[in-house]
Amino acid sequence: MAREHILVVEDEEDIRELLRYNLEKEGLPVTAAASGEEALTVVDKALPDLVLLDLMLPGMDGLEVCRRFKAGERTRHLPLIMLTAKGEEADIVSGLELGADDYITKPFSPRVLLARVRAVLRRRQAAPVPEGEHLTIRELLIHPGRHEVLLRGQPLELTATEFRLLHLLARKPGWVFTRSQIVSAIHGDDYPVSDRSVDVQVVSLRKKLGDYGPYVETIRGVGYRFQD
Repeated sequence: MAREHILVVEDEEDIRELLRYNLEKEGLPVTAAASGEEALTVVDKALPDLVLLDLMLPGMDGLEVCRRFKAGERTRHLPLIMLTAKGEEADIVSGLELGADDYITKPFSPRVLLARVRAVLRRRQAAPVPEGEHLTIRELLIHPGRHEVLLRGQPLELTATEFRLLHLLARKPGWVFTRSQIVSAIHGDDYPVSDRSVDVQVVSLRKKLGDYGPYVETIRGVGYRFQD
């Protein structure tokens, strides 16, 4: 079976080569791009299996690259992990809203990097949930088999992580899930993530749900639940 191919988009050469070294050491071939424009050219020639995208790029920034990928018919389902600096929370939320699957904050450890890359690749390859199992909550319909969420008949553009989060909570209204339970259910037990990462995903999901956002309730000091 062909190995998954990773596109690394990072303008700082030292970080770019560090990413290449750690990924290729794990058997993941890498193509590197130093700018957003170069990344678009690379993807136009051949689709990678996953993109690691720095947000702070010269010229076309990472958010614009993400926006273009998610707007393209050929590239809209391309898995994408953002590379961010500390203090870029607004950009992180913007990227997740555009459709990025996850983010990694610099400086990062190689183990965290590889765990998150593997997790996104596993989700990409996961078998679909049976077609018939869907949830209807007033005007909100969640259809796992189609990986589709409709609100008043209109589709919502959710990332894979946002969809899994919503489906997890909505299946058991009133049931409180801790952040660690959410991470384990969505990513697996070996996934290294902070509580803050879960909080950022919830913020992004609520925004996309619009006036249904308050259905995802915060239980202070515990976690989250879907309103009963």
